[in-house]
Amino acid sequence: MRSVVVLGGYGGFGARLCRRLAADGWAVLVAGRNREAAERLAAELPQAQALVADRNGDLRPVLTAHRPFLLIDAAGPFQGSSYRVVEACIACGVHYVDLADARDFVSGIARLDAAARAANVIVISGGSSVPALSGAVIAALSKDMVEVRSIEMAISASNRATAGASVAAAILSYVGQPLRLWRAGRWREETGWHRLRRERFEVPGRKPIRRLVALADVPDHTIVPETVPGRPATIFRAGPEFAFQLLTLWLLSWPVKWGWLASLSPFARWLLPLQGLSARLGSDRSAMAIEVKAWGEDGARVRRWTLIAEEGDGPEIPTIAAHVLANAIAAGTLAPGSRHAAGAVALEDFEPHFSRLAIAHVVEDRPYVPLYRRVIGPDYDRLPEPVRGMHDVIGDGGAAGRGRVRRGRSLLARLVCAVMRFPPEGEHDLHVAFEERDGVERWTRDFAGKSFSSELSQSGARLVERFGPMRFSFDLRCDEHGLTMVMRGWSAFGIPMPLWLAPRSEAREWAEDEDFCFDVPIALPGIGTVVHYSGRLRRL
Repeated sequence: MRSVVVLGGYGGFGARLCRRLAADGWAVLVAGRNREAAERLAAELPQAQALVADRNGDLRPVLTAHRPFLLIDAAGPFQGSSYRVVEACIACGVHYVDLADARDFVSGIARLDAAARAANVIVISGGSSVPALSGAVIAALSKDMVEVRSIEMAISASNRATAGASVAAAILSYVGQPLRLWRAGRWREETGWHRLRRERFEVPGRKPIRRLVALADVPDHTIVPETVPGRPATIFRAGPEFAFQLLTLWLLSWPVKWGWLASLSPFARWLLPLQGLSARLGSDRSAMAIEVKAWGEDGARVRRWTLIAEEGDGPEIPTIAAHVLANAIAAGTLAPGSRHAAGAVALEDFEPHFSRLAIAHVVEDRPYVPLYRRVIGPDYDRLPEPVRGMHDVIGDGGAAGRGRVRRGRSLLARLVCAVMRFPPEGEHDLHVAFEERDGVERWTRDFAGKSFSSELSQSGARLVERFGPMRFSFDLRCDEHGLTMVMRGWSAFGIPMPLWLAPRSEAREWAEDEDFCFDVPIALPGIGTVVHYSGRLRRL
């Protein structure tokens, strides 16, 4: 019988993990600073004992005395934590797994790889819903894909799954803080607990779940762009069951974003009592979804994995990941070394554990036809490859190059440029970000830090481009030389406008060697040239 020390073993996740391991035949040492709590849980389990241990202290005497096969750190919080526990395990020849979801902690664990290999010890960080389970799902969804363009993930917990102190501290550590995301082929700064979105979780035979989620910081934001073919844009959102809870944190994030507060972490002790007031409300249903948009040999595809947990089984999911990793280490299927949990185990390894709980999951797989290809039809294949490559947008994309801007000289032209946020005159470095969702594309053109956006969609056989309250519809004419956009109608605030009042613009796109080239003149009746921008780009 192999023994395992579970730090924080009587906590919210730790207690569940101890029960799972004990039922699976492990000799469990329930460890933590609170002897009474450890003894109460140990008394309920077969082949278990309580152990007083402080993860912030020196664990080597404890490990030397008890000589466990494995230590699992379920205590946390891991945000800002040192590798003291890991180093003690390596020094004592004890394998190590944790339930960390702290981005820097998990993605930085590889720095101990040489020491772990020398000690013949396995160190796995992130044995939780992320990145262990998320990594397994992404690997399954990305299988046989040539280039993955975007990965979006979301988790929503049941309101009855009361978060522990470590989880509360982890959430508040990034609310309102700057987060680095890989988007459109470059790193960009976003704000923690912003980018709100209503997510729908749906599994056949189960009642759908629709909840508000917001940007959370997880190791996947670093790991996925570094490991998945195509270096996809990656975003992870999370949220509680009730929208008012999420919106309260969103409102509190602004003083942090504005610099009025350094962090919300000091308020963690108040989060648990407030959550406890509504703990009896809501449902016992939790959900998780991961969507991959990619190019395969047969074209673009969208694959989505959705999980719904009922009867309060949602909090079991992070412990399943650690349980699977513990058994893999015991079976000798993992090599010595120190690394994050993404890719360490496969999705099918989770299935036996899911099947014993009120958990259902499904994979959806469907083809996708990019917007310009849908609008143009068969003639799309006549376009030069650089032009097709620029418009083969699914999920996320980016391009970079140089652009030249010329503005109109009249006062009215300058006023229109200011209102529309067109870039200043001159030659600039240019980056274009493409973001596709539900078949609609958002293009953000960044001329040396001055950016403006438009939204593109389909209406019948025409392309529609929206700038704020104004919409313009175009015919797309193409041949082997390139593409021309011919305006056929427009509206303002939803009111159709006469074509003779429309801006004069006939945008052209063509290829020169491997470059995508463009020329976009915009003029207004009675005003003349407003702005004229041109340049060349390459996909990132």
